[in-house]
Amino acid sequence: MVNTVEVRGAQFIPEQDIKATCGAEEGIEYIDLELRAIEDCLMSTGVFETVTLSREGDTLVIDVQELDTRPGRIDATLAYASQDGVVGSLSYERYNLFDRTYGAVNLEYGEEVQRYSLNLYRTEAFETDFDLGFELAGGRDDYDDRSYTHESLRIETYLGWALSPSTKLEAGIGYRDHRLYDVEPTASALLLKEKTDGISAPYVRLGLRHERTAEAQEGKEDWDQFGYRIRLDQYFWNIGTDDPISDTRLETRMQFPLASNLRLLFGFDAGNINGTSGNATRAIDRFYPGADTFRGFAPRGIGPRDGNDALGGNTYAKVSIELQRDFGEIYRTPFRAGIFVDSGASWDLDDTLGGTIDDSLQRRSSVGLSVVFDVGNTPVSLYVATPIEDQPGDEHQVFGLSLSTRF
Repeated sequence: MVNTVEVRGAQFIPEQDIKATCGAEEGIEYIDLELRAIEDCLMSTGVFETVTLSREGDTLVIDVQELDTRPGRIDATLAYASQDGVVGSLSYERYNLFDRTYGAVNLEYGEEVQRYSLNLYRTEAFETDFDLGFELAGGRDDYDDRSYTHESLRIETYLGWALSPSTKLEAGIGYRDHRLYDVEPTASALLLKEKTDGISAPYVRLGLRHERTAEAQEGKEDWDQFGYRIRLDQYFWNIGTDDPISDTRLETRMQFPLASNLRLLFGFDAGNINGTSGNATRAIDRFYPGADTFRGFAPRGIGPRDGNDALGGNTYAKVSIELQRDFGEIYRTPFRAGIFVDSGASWDLDDTLGGTIDDSLQRRSSVGLSVVFDVGNTPVSLYVATPIEDQPGDEHQVFGLSLSTRF
């Protein structure tokens, strides 16, 4: 009798779909004729180059080799977000760009931000259990509420190791160049001190991904299942320079089902950055919660400030709780809405200019309403929020909007 069904060789087709398509189930005593019938059935789907079924003790092994049925895709997108404004993007991606290798290129252009990236990801690299990735990313941002310009370029190669279907470790080494320049003469004295024409140095990244999420059914999220996602990243920047930096970032998301159309969402984000040789951090290193990352406050709207200049914080933490309901389709448009509370802070500087800058931990909180729906084929997310705890100098933003349309 078969106690376990194991799928091998699948790259893009979910293993559960392969098992269910032709009735390969546990608890059945298959004869050879039935195994050959399942092979023929799977081959008839037209998505496999080869299919072989075999017995290994009480395990039924389905060994498949998929056809390259996923051609490349080009997308042109026009998006708006509270943080970056209107941004146009052009992207290309392809599965099996090379053998077992996913490739993607993305270009983004807006009035205040320009970004580009190239990604390659190969599964089972060197015929091992490790995946191999390569990333090149860079860009420039010059926000009109800021007194400086920031540019960066980063190249990284990394290994991924799946400890289980839900847990993955990553380790990468790379090289980064970033700079803080064009600082306005009237800017904060701290920004003038932190100006740099470029720091170019290697870095190391360690990452952990763990999740338990319910699979979407017919393109719709499953609200009946508890789910969570945890992401932890540790960076060691500027290795071998006078400015070594330790950068830790945590992101968690949880879903608690309350009914088939009602769920409670919980999020916790935190980060800490510090110089590991007694050196001070720079504005381009620190954290700036606001806008979509802290609803009710403008981009760079909270944290230490010097006059009109947001300086960011070495540490930040934010909790978000949202009660969300799925209203189904309203006028043939999928529609869901929620009420939320965001609470957190950004604090701590290495240099407060002799105590003239307040960098203490001061909690901010906001409440609001969120709505997600489609306009044609364009997903739209908006919220209305108001601060209930704030500090003098904070920048508020009552309304937030995010939408993206493809051509």
